[in-house]
Amino acid sequence: MISSTQQTGSATATNAAAAASAASASTVADTQDRFLKLLVEQMKNQDPLNPMDNAQVTSQMAQLSTVTGIDKLNVTLQALSDSMTSNQSLQAASMIGHGVLVPGNGIDLAKGGAYGGFELAQSVDGVNISIKDKAGALIRNIQLDAQPAGLGHWQWDGLDNNGANVADGSYTFTANAVQAGNKVDVQGLQFGIVNSVSQGKQGVTLSVGQLEGIAISQVKQIL
Repeated sequence: MISSTQQTGSATATNAAAAASAASASTVADTQDRFLKLLVEQMKNQDPLNPMDNAQVTSQMAQLSTVTGIDKLNVTLQALSDSMTSNQSLQAASMIGHGVLVPGNGIDLAKGGAYGGFELAQSVDGVNISIKDKAGALIRNIQLDAQPAGLGHWQWDGLDNNGANVADGSYTFTANAVQAGNKVDVQGLQFGIVNSVSQGKQGVTLSVGQLEGIAISQVKQIL
């Protein structure tokens, strides 16, 4: 079933496309009118001993056709871009309240539990997660076994390396992976709840946890 929000978004996109089409038609008509007036005046005031030949007229008509064609193409592309942005906003709005993984090295411990992720370009023999407090002091090491290429997840039970509970709050982590004793590049992924969606010059962006301005393309996984 289509929601009222989706219907409103579709209507907005349709109206924008219609307005763009009308503006394009008006611009093209004005350009053609000015050109024809100039051409008529030019023909009226041409040198009788050296009149314009057909090739000159044809060349100018071809130039007009090229210019108006480019104008139409630009307006059409802009209308298409506006429509796509509107659709992206509708899709992004459905993510509000859902947890996502995005590039980052932050982790929020709440009620003795936290969640994070990573992305690997290749399979590895193991991944080590190092969790640190705001001062940069090491709190906990979490060693993971062999992992396949792609997205991986890990959880923290809120304990330090001595088995003691640590206070809820914001921490950071680093992920290190090895394959056959060699270090492998790994991208840390931060978990957060999508709070809101914004649309601006940079396109549609999300507010994820404490992160702002996250592009939809940066969302690695919706949980």
